[in-house]
Amino acid sequence: MPFARPISFAAALFVMGWLAGCGSTLPSLSPATASISSDSNGLGAYPSTTSDTSEGMPTPFGDASASASVGGRQVIENPTVADIMAPSPLAEMSWGRPDAPVTIVQYMSLTCPHCRNFHLTVYPELKRRFIDTGKVRYILREFPIGKSSGNATIALRCAPPDKYLELYGKFMEQQASWVSLEVRPDAIYAVAKQVGMTRPQFDACLQNQDMIAKLKWVKDRGRKLGIIGTPNFFIGTKLIKKELTIAEIADYVEQANQPTGAPTASASP
Repeated sequence: MPFARPISFAAALFVMGWLAGCGSTLPSLSPATASISSDSNGLGAYPSTTSDTSEGMPTPFGDASASASVGGRQVIENPTVADIMAPSPLAEMSWGRPDAPVTIVQYMSLTCPHCRNFHLTVYPELKRRFIDTGKVRYILREFPIGKSSGNATIALRCAPPDKYLELYGKFMEQQASWVSLEVRPDAIYAVAKQVGMTRPQFDACLQNQDMIAKLKWVKDRGRKLGIIGTPNFFIGTKLIKKELTIAEIADYVEQANQPTGAPTASASP
């Protein structure tokens, strides 16, 4: 029986870079090696117009025991609804009734395979059962990890608002075609053009310093709220640092809709 061929070094690097899109920890890597796939915001256009410093590779969904200070930034330990919904320089990308009884905020990175899995396997049911029925308002917020994610995120924000979710889905579905350790503008554009973006629009977008500054604000606000990986979710004021299942979402929605003081479904009789 022939032995399986060992994974090539190039393939291993691709996997490392792909997982870094969620902020995954790879314990076998030295800090110097780990830093190759991350930067301070992931929002440098090509060529880079920002100074990048490594913030390492945190755990996939964040560490619940993390201190109140991450990378020298203060973190709000118990953010209020007002903190979470503070006005942004960019319009919130949201779907569902603005006055829905439950708001779910997802922080995502376009290179994150866990975000991809959630979007492809959970989001359709979330939309059908909770967003379309007026029970949930769903908000996507950008938290790019790595330069490939940063450049794709800038392009995503340059798409017309009514094309945002469509392009987001295409970046997720086609991750394998454009995600790599090095930024590949042609591969990213090959996805963006599928919603009608021209190459001049794409190139100008990646040099839009105002857009880059606003996206940095969105990510920095996420850090202040305790986000250090993706996907992370706020349901009300509860921060969930993992990929959610539809059953978990249903449970959270049910709990959020219960009157104060009412017993939960799991409470003893």
